[in-house]
Amino acid sequence: MDEETPRTRPTTPTSLTGPPTDSRPAIRTTHDLNQASTPNSDGEAPNPPGDPGAAPTDRLNQIFEGLKQKSSAKQAIYRQTLDTFELLRQVSQELVLELSNKVTAFDSSVLIEYRPVNEMEFHIRFSGDLLMFVLHSNIVTFPDDYGPMPTKYVEQDFRRRFFGHIMAYNFMADSIKYQRLNDPGYLVGRLLINIDRHYFLEGVQQLELPDNDMSDNLVTEDGLRLFVESAMIAAVNNDLIAPPMTDIQKITVKQKLENQQVSRGSKVGFSFGNQQRPHNIDGLPY
Repeated sequence: MDEETPRTRPTTPTSLTGPPTDSRPAIRTTHDLNQASTPNSDGEAPNPPGDPGAAPTDRLNQIFEGLKQKSSAKQAIYRQTLDTFELLRQVSQELVLELSNKVTAFDSSVLIEYRPVNEMEFHIRFSGDLLMFVLHSNIVTFPDDYGPMPTKYVEQDFRRRFFGHIMAYNFMADSIKYQRLNDPGYLVGRLLINIDRHYFLEGVQQLELPDNDMSDNLVTEDGLRLFVESAMIAAVNNDLIAPPMTDIQKITVKQKLENQQVSRGSKVGFSFGNQQRPHNIDGLPY
């Protein structure tokens, strides 16, 4: 009889003890518990190895409290942010209509238009510029020393530490029209909305930023109109600058195949391209 082939004993997996790959703390494993102590859900220091303490019995209640306080607050903040975004959309449509009527009487070739994309994005196109207003789907917070965080208003209610946010990006209209995928956008401003529907506005100097005392900054139509108008002024006043000859002496085959012009102007890092067939972006002809 042939000898039985000995079975290979499975190798015990090695635990992962390296540092976490993001800013969140590493999750403790059973290997960690055997080497250290029982986990603490109450925020207290763990017991020393070999002297485990009793496991907490109120974890379900702690999960419930976390959901009740943080998750419920974040849902309420998102609803406030969504309502603010819809008001911003309405204000933008009215502003575009007023500007169009005014500009058309002077020069009908100057195009100003509002373009809806979806429930979380819309565009305002005017002359060679495009403003993209984007509602972010997540609720965020910031370090204790950032922006409104160290104020008494925020410190009075922990829910005020969380914000929904709406971004306004400036692109060259032709960057979208001709799908110049390497052309960057420029964040003109960011609107932070809290659970009280108060806002904190940050961005470029041309935005005519308020004093940013969130306790006084309640979202209003007038405030949002000022935000849109200031973003448009910042874009209009930022002109294209042609590059010097020494910077455009060479062009790669890739640039030529991608229809990028040899002489490319720049506007906050944007590029101008030559004429090519227009494309549809998100169902919108540009």
